[in-house]
Amino acid sequence: MSKKLYHYFLSIFIMLYSGFAQAQHRINPDGIKEKMQWFADAKLGIFIHYGIYSVKGIDESWSFHNKKISYADYMSQLKGFTANQYKPNELADLIKESGARYAVMTTKHHDGVALWNSKYGPLNVVQKTSAKRDLLKPLYDALRQRGVKTGAYFSLIDWSHANYPGFLKDSSRYQVKDQPAKWTKYLTFMNGQLDELAKQYNPDLWWFDGDWEHSAEEWNAAGVRQKLLSYNPNTIINGRLQGYGDYDTPEQNFPVSRPAYKWWELCLTSNDNWGYQPQDKNFKTPYEIINIFTDAVSYGGNLLLDIGPKGDGSIPPEEVNLLKELGTWNKKNGEGVLIPLPECHRAIITGQVLCQKIRPLYTYLYPPKQARRY
Repeated sequence: MSKKLYHYFLSIFIMLYSGFAQAQHRINPDGIKEKMQWFADAKLGIFIHYGIYSVKGIDESWSFHNKKISYADYMSQLKGFTANQYKPNELADLIKESGARYAVMTTKHHDGVALWNSKYGPLNVVQKTSAKRDLLKPLYDALRQRGVKTGAYFSLIDWSHANYPGFLKDSSRYQVKDQPAKWTKYLTFMNGQLDELAKQYNPDLWWFDGDWEHSAEEWNAAGVRQKLLSYNPNTIINGRLQGYGDYDTPEQNFPVSRPAYKWWELCLTSNDNWGYQPQDKNFKTPYEIINIFTDAVSYGGNLLLDIGPKGDGSIPPEEVNLLKELGTWNKKNGEGVLIPLPECHRAIITGQVLCQKIRPLYTYLYPPKQARRY
């Protein structure tokens, strides 16, 4: 199958999956609309995929799961993860400059490597890498000092944990129905880490991933939601908790029509990958990002734009440029977008985006690609 054909079918699958997921919402929007106000007003967030996968510049977690490399080779990246150029204050400044109102940081991907000093096992950057420090607290502190809301990406699945069923794409450790006691032990571990994150960092938003591997009942998704709200009743949960989230999260592909649920967010890579990969130079232009951003707002959603720091924690210059250009555009034109709940409409034929806050009416025209003046 050609790469173009593969991506076509993948896009169709994602759209169908998104439609199915939207039909499964179990949370009444009327009961959460007050806490969702800041999210609805935010419009723009920054996603940060940072982990040991950035050392070799390979697929985060999936590279060993899909057997591109061995698990041992993947985990050897722990030795090269230094974070010696990781500068949370400068990163927070860049995020603020972009015009983003919230930022989501990976706390743990499917590989199970935590970016904080978890007491639930030694597989974390404090104990297992030369970084030797908590990477979450200084960033969350810096973001809050600048008035930016904080989000915690957390993978429900953990392919490194001995009590988790899944491991490689063609093999599993066990089946939940056959060993329920082992699954219970994993849930105790998972919930213990969620308790740590909630108590230590109190994120404004939880960004879950990996819920597809088990049912809501197996995850005890309702219990996870209840637990997190017991720590912070105003915390927001994304739509990857088997129906117990607060908003939809289409990924990479722009929705053909406005998502059915009241709140939604398009998560999008800056190039073709979530984490840092040095060979991937297919970065979107500021022009393309701004078009996607205004389109998302016109459909009543947010854009969560991803960046991937290098293994040392520095940000690739192409991504720095994207965020700075986005910030320049927002400073000049953002009044029509970064305003509380604007009434936006997209003129499909003309390609115009129209945003109105009583008066005046803001119109965004898409110029030819060669005219890239913002």
